[in-house]
Amino acid sequence: MINVLLVEDDIDLATTIVDYLDIEDIECDHASNGVMGLNLLQINHYQMIILDVNMPKMDGLTMCRTLREQGKDTPVLMLTARDSLDNKLEGFDAGSDDYLVKPFAMKELVARVQVLAKRKSGEVKRLTLANLNLDLAKRSAEVEGQTLKLSPIAFKLLETLVREAPQPVTRSAIMQAVWGEEQPDSNSLKVHIYHLRKQLEGASKQVKLETIPSVGFAIKPTQEQPQ
Repeated sequence: MINVLLVEDDIDLATTIVDYLDIEDIECDHASNGVMGLNLLQINHYQMIILDVNMPKMDGLTMCRTLREQGKDTPVLMLTARDSLDNKLEGFDAGSDDYLVKPFAMKELVARVQVLAKRKSGEVKRLTLANLNLDLAKRSAEVEGQTLKLSPIAFKLLETLVREAPQPVTRSAIMQAVWGEEQPDSNSLKVHIYHLRKQLEGASKQVKLETIPSVGFAIKPTQEQPQ
């Protein structure tokens, strides 16, 4: 089942989209503006977002830009009434992955949703958890200006955990994300986890790498964050 967030202030259009997606076995939550959309994203996980550009309180471009600055890599399909190249480029600059010009055919919307829901967005540039910051372009991690000394494997491991934080990631999912099909024995993961945990403990009191028995590992904010 695909789970989608629709952020659209036109209630009639939103109702039509939600009903049509339901027919296609696609679950869809609705928010009428960007502020409501961001609130729903704090408590729910969605495979992709359908985002209108022109909305009250917070428009789609601002919401999309905010998502990317927060490090969220959920794919975004931007809905726009404007068909000019500049408008489309503005959406891509804000971090959208695709666009659809109004009015559009519902079958095309469903096709775009099904494609985008299968992947993470490539638009995210950094990830942040408490005072830990990952620069995905430079493949580096730092805590308050202090760069962590991480191997490429350790960085990929940290990235995998931070993307899912604070939810746990299974050992098999980590192995697949870090090494792909050419996986070493399980001791390699244990060693990398050990060294990564030591790096984090020495650099930050605000994040903690935890072992989740019978599951895998999770990186979480601690209770020691400044107010």
